[in-house]
Amino acid sequence: MGGSSPCASCKLLRRRCAKDCIFAPYFPSDDPHKFAIVHKVFGASNVSKMLQEIPVHQRVDAVSSLVYEANARVRDPVYGCVGAISYLQNQVSQLQMQLAATQAEMICIQMQQEPTLPTQLDQDDEKALLLASSNNFNNIPQHFNFASTGNVIQDPLKRESLWT
Repeated sequence: MGGSSPCASCKLLRRRCAKDCIFAPYFPSDDPHKFAIVHKVFGASNVSKMLQEIPVHQRVDAVSSLVYEANARVRDPVYGCVGAISYLQNQVSQLQMQLAATQAEMICIQMQQEPTLPTQLDQDDEKALLLASSNNFNNIPQHFNFASTGNVIQDPLKRESLWT
C-alpha cells in the first residue's frame, strides 16, 4: 500500500508495494498465509491476470474463492473443491435416505396406532361387497384367446382370426 507496510504479496515476493498494487486491497500484510497459499497453487502472475479481468466490485468474492480453492487444493491435490463438493453431496444423499427411512418408519408406527377395521361385516355389507366384486370381475374384457398353434389369435368379440 505505498509508503506504509507492504501487502502480503509484495512482502512474500520481496518487492516494493506500489500505490496501485492490485494485491494490496485483497491481501493485507497482517494475513500473509492467505496470499502464500494462493501464490503456491495459482502463481502470482495468474492471480494478477485474473484480478485485472474481473470488475472491481467482484474482486473480493473472486479472492475469497481463490483462497478457498487453494486451501482445498492443498488438502486434496487431486480433487480440490470438487472433492469437498462430492463429499458434501454424498452426505446429503445419505441423510435424505435416512430421512426417507425414518418417515416410512413413522408412517408404519402411525398405522399401527390407528384403530383397525372391524373383522365382522354385516350381512348387508357382505352382500354388497360380493356383488361389487363379481360385477368388477365380469367387466374385465377378455380380448384375446391364444390358439395353441401360436399362428392365429382370435378376438372373441369379433369372432374372426387375426394373423400374427
